[in-house]
Amino acid sequence: MKFRFAAAAMATTLFVGMVSAQTPQPIPAPAPAVAAPATVATPPAPVPSVSKAWILMDYATGQVLAGENVHAQLAPASITKVMTSYVIAAEVKNGKVRPDDQVMMSERAWREGGAGTDGSYSGFPVNQTARLEDMEKGMAIQSGNDAAIALAEHVAGSEEAFASLMNSYAAKIGMKNSHFVNAHGLSAPGHQTTAYDLALLGRAMVRDYPETYAYNKVKEFTVGSITQPNRNLLLWRDASVDGIKTGHTSEAGYCLMSSAQRGDQRLIAVVLGGASEKQRADDSLALLNWGFRFFETHRMYEPGKAVADHKVWKGQADTVQLGVAQPLLVSVPRGRYNDLKPSIDVPKTLEAPFTAGQPIGTLKVTLDGKVVAQAPLVAVAAVEEAGFFKRLWHSFLMWWESE
Repeated sequence: MKFRFAAAAMATTLFVGMVSAQTPQPIPAPAPAVAAPATVATPPAPVPSVSKAWILMDYATGQVLAGENVHAQLAPASITKVMTSYVIAAEVKNGKVRPDDQVMMSERAWREGGAGTDGSYSGFPVNQTARLEDMEKGMAIQSGNDAAIALAEHVAGSEEAFASLMNSYAAKIGMKNSHFVNAHGLSAPGHQTTAYDLALLGRAMVRDYPETYAYNKVKEFTVGSITQPNRNLLLWRDASVDGIKTGHTSEAGYCLMSSAQRGDQRLIAVVLGGASEKQRADDSLALLNWGFRFFETHRMYEPGKAVADHKVWKGQADTVQLGVAQPLLVSVPRGRYNDLKPSIDVPKTLEAPFTAGQPIGTLKVTLDGKVVAQAPLVAVAAVEEAGFFKRLWHSFLMWWESE
């Protein structure tokens, strides 16, 4: 007992400054937004009048603002072609194919997706070639099934091999409940996805390949003597809408994957299983308008800036600065930003060394007790290991605190 009292006295006398410096600092609140007047509760989202599933997602954060049956596996019809566009854009970026490649409209592509079928077609002549970029536009703007098959054959040798590429890229995007068996979206056993996965795909398309995404806002495209309009009616109704893709089969119903940007905010809506072209457009625009009216997106924390300090044992510094590796964004009902509550989850005992960027814990942001955003906490700067005597002394203090 005498030894322990003596040790305690020595710790108090010699290291009170150090221990005080190690006390974790409170989490700084995010920069306050402009004070907003008192708000009423956010009204419920306008549910599509006819649908099998629907979702509204914030592009910047990936937060689901509203939805029903978002993980139900359904036939996507021609919205499939967004996945096809994503794969082609990725293969172009990787140097596998080029925009000026000559793509052959094969007999299979013409027979299974051309004008002689019941589906949409682009009209490129059979057994002739066209630039890859032009055929992509025929697929995206005119929803050409023939162009989708021809592009798949050019990129991967066969449509079946291309479908394997589609599933690989879908997995990278995070589309966990999707499986593709063709490039065009006509009904086939096992060809299915979800409203949530399609919203993720829309985010990825805008983020990763904006130039290819831009094809989706073109209102018409001409092949030979045939000019066809884009089937997305919202392009004529609202200037903020710049995509994304329609779809229709007897199995899938009328589907629409749409996106709009107003100011710095972008939203993505997906409606699957609608009753008509007009209804899917009406309901999608209602969802977009509701989202823009009642939600806002904020950047709460920036990378490289400390969110909190935490005590460190056995380090040259006595604390480690914790921050985020990527900007932390959050979508909240308008006027509720100042009600957000951040908190950190960090191991009680941290021992140096730490490298800059090393994950250490988790930052969570809640609103009304519900987590609305979270991100890994990382070391803002490195903390080197202390010398022998400080490490020895900290070992003793750690043992003492554990008793």
